[in-house]
Amino acid sequence: MHLFSRSWTALRTAVAELPDESFERPSGCTGWLVRDLVCHLIIDAQDVLITLATPADGEPTVNAVTYWNVLDQPPTGEDPLDALTVRLAAAYEEPRLLKFHLDDVGSAAGRAAELADLDLRVGTRDEVLTVGDYLAAYVMEWTLHHLDLIAHLPGVTGPPAEGLARSRAMLEEIAGVPFPASFTDEDALLVGTGRRAPSETEKAALGELATRVPFVLG
Repeated sequence: MHLFSRSWTALRTAVAELPDESFERPSGCTGWLVRDLVCHLIIDAQDVLITLATPADGEPTVNAVTYWNVLDQPPTGEDPLDALTVRLAAAYEEPRLLKFHLDDVGSAAGRAAELADLDLRVGTRDEVLTVGDYLAAYVMEWTLHHLDLIAHLPGVTGPPAEGLARSRAMLEEIAGVPFPASFTDEDALLVGTGRRAPSETEKAALGELATRVPFVLG
């Protein structure tokens, strides 16, 4: 819960402090500008509110790690939902409106998470998991998208170190092996999820794992 709140607050704060011109810069998500990414974060916040208000019966079917699906191909930005996000982002017209909506819905999602019973079971994506596991999974979501936000914005503060470390640990569980100790947490996440290609030195350090990256999470 602490990591969810800290990661989410840090990401929203970074967006709130962006100058208007930053919203027209590319993000780390293929085909998306920063404004498109921010619009996606609003949709994410809505998903958090919906899921926390969707109690489920039965035993959990996934946890914080198995919640993530490993996809065959990285996103191209051409998926219908991705394209819809771009159109929605453009409809805001002014960055201040995106900032306002993210602060409004994002703050509500943060408060709902703080008030939620971590042992309660909720349903999302046709799966059942505890609130605690759901919020833990979203540490990865916030951390990766924080890296996407700052990808082409030098000087903007990145995600909290503990969120990076926890996200790396979850990615390593997904991979089934650790990333080399020579990789920083940020590099492990960027290379491991296909947000950038490994250098020749990094490929050598990855060994057999180099043939398995990236792990495209969805």
